Amino acid sequence: MCRHAAWLGAARPLTSLIQEPEHGLLKQSYAPRRQRQGLINADGYGMGWYDGDRSEPVRYRRTVPIWGDANLPGLARAARSTCLLAAVRSATAGMPIEESATAPFADGGWLLSHNGRVDRDALRDLADDLAGQAESTCDAAWVAAAVFLRGRAGLGLGAALAEVVVHAGKKDPGARLNLLACDGASIAATVWGDTLFYHRHPDGVRVASEPLDDLPGWQAVPERSLLTVTHDRVNVQPL
Repeated sequence: MCRHAAWLGAARPLTSLIQEPEHGLLKQSYAPRRQRQGLINADGYGMGWYDGDRSEPVRYRRTVPIWGDANLPGLARAARSTCLLAAVRSATAGMPIEESATAPFADGGWLLSHNGRVDRDALRDLADDLAGQAESTCDAAWVAAAVFLRGRAGLGLGAALAEVVVHAGKKDPGARLNLLACDGASIAATVWGDTLFYHRHPDGVRVASEPLDDLPGWQAVPERSLLTVTHDRVNVQPL
């Protein structure tokens, strides 16, 4: 299992998801409070953000534990955007530990993180050559590739996530398919086997596997739901 978080709103630094909150992703990497599978997320971490001068998001991914990267504090302070995504990884048993297997995965303007596990056979009929499309052999990379293919075919962010999750969930009843994705102007996330919360702020919305702090206002998203966030709306619908 893994932990992930995202922000959409006024420009903020990545520290607002990672180090600043009492239970940000740095703390969740070694002491998650609501994680249902695994006790520690030390198999790498990644961050993604949108720079107005670039057509595609910027990514930074490592295979070291997030607490062991001396570059993180300065980089997370400098990486500032209206749309942010970060994740810490607990690798599925048997999956490779490499940067190409670490979220966020990217395609065009989309970023995606997968919190969970799924049998890759449950994804094979979503594309003719999904293995060839995926960035890594890990299950999360296959999920990302299936979602990205649907985005290229014209589906919106939420619809692409929902189609892949429902299909894979039916094929693999034991799958945990908690996806978090963004495109610079919106966030979409699924709840399928673990927890997800969102928090409205006057200047935006935070979304996370579990609350980043103990302040009031965090709302739990029901199991088997799709959450979509834009600059003026938060919507939850069943999958």
